[in-house]
Amino acid sequence: MVGEILMGFDESTLAYDLQRAHSADIWFLRARFFLWSGIACGISFLVGHAISLFGYNLFTSTWNGIVNLWHHLW
Repeated sequence: MVGEILMGFDESTLAYDLQRAHSADIWFLRARFFLWSGIACGISFLVGHAISLFGYNLFTSTWNGIVNLWHHLW
């Protein structure tokens, strides 16, 4: 569903197109993949830094949650 919205095609259309695709079509598919993966990496990098700027430590919170869960199980 998300792929259809973002990319404009579904899996059956992609499979049909790949059967009769030209090298330029494959290049555009790869270019689209690299573009979106680069955007996703950049956004995740910025979100990770924003989380730390707001003072929320993910590693400490995760470790404390695991320790608390372990101690409450016994």
